Amino acid sequence: MAIFSQPTLAMFDAQALSAFLEHDPLPCIVLDTDYRIIASNTAYQRQFGQASQPHLGAKCHQVSHHYAVPCDQAGELCPMQKARDSGLPERVLHVHHSPRGPEHVDVELRPLVDGQGQVFGYVERLRTVSVAAAQPQGAGLVGHSPAFKRALADLERAAPAQIPVLLQGESGTGKELFARALHASSTRAAGPFVVVDCTGLSEALFESELFGYEKGAFTGAVGRKLGLAEAAHGGTLFLDEIGEVPLAVQVKLLRLIEAGSFRPVGSLRSVHADFRLVCATHKPLKAMASEGTFRQDLYYRISAFPIHLPALRERQQDLPLLVASLLRRHAEGVPKRLDPAAMAWLQGYAFPGNIRELRNLLERAQLLADDGVIRLKDLPASDPAGDPAAPGRVARECAELRRTLAGYQGSRKALAKALGVSERTLYRRLKQL
Repeated sequence: MAIFSQPTLAMFDAQALSAFLEHDPLPCIVLDTDYRIIASNTAYQRQFGQASQPHLGAKCHQVSHHYAVPCDQAGELCPMQKARDSGLPERVLHVHHSPRGPEHVDVELRPLVDGQGQVFGYVERLRTVSVAAAQPQGAGLVGHSPAFKRALADLERAAPAQIPVLLQGESGTGKELFARALHASSTRAAGPFVVVDCTGLSEALFESELFGYEKGAFTGAVGRKLGLAEAAHGGTLFLDEIGEVPLAVQVKLLRLIEAGSFRPVGSLRSVHADFRLVCATHKPLKAMASEGTFRQDLYYRISAFPIHLPALRERQQDLPLLVASLLRRHAEGVPKRLDPAAMAWLQGYAFPGNIRELRNLLERAQLLADDGVIRLKDLPASDPAGDPAAPGRVARECAELRRTLAGYQGSRKALAKALGVSERTLYRRLKQL
């Protein structure tokens, strides 16, 4: 915690404060207790400074978020408010405005105290999170909803350490993308990222894939094969759907994790592998461990830092951003766009298959949209689960009703009769509009 003997920031001029901040290579600012930016270093001016919006003398929430009130009053976590409550340094993940557009920023705020222990200001350090975007992106993680930011904040906390991480979430929530982002944010980013798909592997096949084998170890082993654990040396080993690993192999996997060594199939030699372990599953591993269908000791070893990946229905706010990003990634030339009715259909759909299902829907719709615009007719006619109140049908009915209302002058009773529905049904559809 930085300590000044002087009781107020007013006794420091901006030049002295800026010189103090220059010792830090990250963008930094000094704030008074009223959120006002008193000083900034060169790194901040270079990365976040905007000529059209001078930051010195302005309040941090005005510059970073374009809010008229502090972050906590606008529905977000405020590091200053958290620091006031705790009296300690605080850290939060925010989406900040920058000359490049909205960006995810890891914000660390430390109180400045005088000789009597009274807080008279704060130093704020900002680090841009490069592995995720808050605007449409051609690759990687995208999102800005609270649920997404919580998962991203956990990822940023875990990334610099060597602690094993367990990514938990429904199928299709982007577990491999998160694992790759975790690797890219770690000290092992220059090393290999090795994926082991545990789904459908028999005991023998899993061992040969993970540990490799020697020539002649079994029929068909005509040469030595490098195991994926050895291939991950110096990098990250990602075990996808670890809940599918056979029980008989789990004890060998536990030994690999704890000792960092293993024996290839058919070999007497021990091989050492230094890797960061990241696992993922859509299964309830804790319940499986209690039931005896997954080893408890292995569960506690791999779940040192669990991260919940939200389902798409938990991050509906991200849907337009995800749609724009996916359309950009699969475009041949100019990306196609959705008309309002098609977007309404997507926003009303539960997406049991999560982002993977959204991607498949959009890939199909792109093939059907000949004029560059994806419309309702290009999306599935009904909910795949067979729900009679399918979002697709409801959206079509609402679109038809909107067109009818545009030129209609009669009563509601006459309109219901013309549409062949009851007044109650008509009222419900009008409410949906």
